[in-house]
Amino acid sequence: MERERQQKLEEEEEIKRLRKELIPKAQLMPYFDRPFVPRRSKKQPTVPREPKFCIPRHKTIKSLYQQRG
Repeated sequence: MERERQQKLEEEEEIKRLRKELIPKAQLMPYFDRPFVPRRSKKQPTVPREPKFCIPRHKTIKSLYQQRG
């Protein structure tokens, strides 16, 4: 009896703690006193490729076999 009451109290305390963590908190405003200067990326730019709109024939045949069995 006492153990059940103690366990129930612990569960209620945990629920209260979890609810308190879920409350959204306000975030600080960023400092606008110094100007933002973006840095140039050191990565190489991506190379554009043509999209492949056609499906190769062997893949269409494979998908037909998977639908059957």
